[in-house]
Amino acid sequence: MAIRCVYTDLDGTLLGPGGSLFRDPEGNFSLRQARALEACHRAGVEVVIMSGRKEAQVMADARLLGQTSYIYEAGCAVMIDGERTLLTGSWQPNEKGTPAEQLLAAGVADALFERFAGRLEWHEPWHHGREFSLLMRGKVDVDEANALIRELGYDDLRFLDNGAIGRRMEGVEGRAHAYHLVPGGASKAGGVEFHRRARGYAPEECIAIGDSIEDLESAPSVGRFFCVANGPANDENLSAALSRFPNVTVTEGAMGDGFYEAVVSSLVARD
Repeated sequence: MAIRCVYTDLDGTLLGPGGSLFRDPEGNFSLRQARALEACHRAGVEVVIMSGRKEAQVMADARLLGQTSYIYEAGCAVMIDGERTLLTGSWQPNEKGTPAEQLLAAGVADALFERFAGRLEWHEPWHHGREFSLLMRGKVDVDEANALIRELGYDDLRFLDNGAIGRRMEGVEGRAHAYHLVPGGASKAGGVEFHRRARGYAPEECIAIGDSIEDLESAPSVGRFFCVANGPANDENLSAALSRFPNVTVTEGAMGDGFYEAVVSSLVARD
């Protein structure tokens, strides 16, 4: 069946080192990502960013790609043709502030920093200006973090792992990870599912591409999920989780090379 939509993560997937669309995994100039995007355009395939980044960043990248839909703040909100939908449950903007401000006031971040002292910190400077979620970095046990959140009485909050990052963190062995605290059970998978249904796409008409466990959770919503090679290479937990989903392919290429591989192989398969 012909594919109609590609859901893609940004950092470590569509984008190369330094968040560049035109760099390969080694930092050399490359047009592969652009050629894959061109192939999607020629085939009438929609490309939708699913990112942990805040809206201003994701909107700018979506405009650069010529796309009108995107999923941001790790699935807290979805934009479709200028119409925004929040997927944050009861955590809505109100007189107490944005959901992010409400999360700060609730003290959940402080409790996490106390529990994981020396292993968790704000993801400076990208944690500023967020509306719906909180962004941290470090290396912690996600299950333990979520258990702590439930102990605090917040069953509708999620602490999620959005993958390994390039920036090193003092006191943390190996690669640090980006973590999001999201309200209402928000997820990239939920964002993908919402957009897919709104567009009327069947799961088998869609693919998703990513490099983290959070990206991987979108696999049940699409026909095939492609994990770019740098994902499992940098995260043993992601590598172990791949077998949970029967429709996952690990690309030979990393970052944008893997994105190109996933798109081209999917377009060829449909012919």
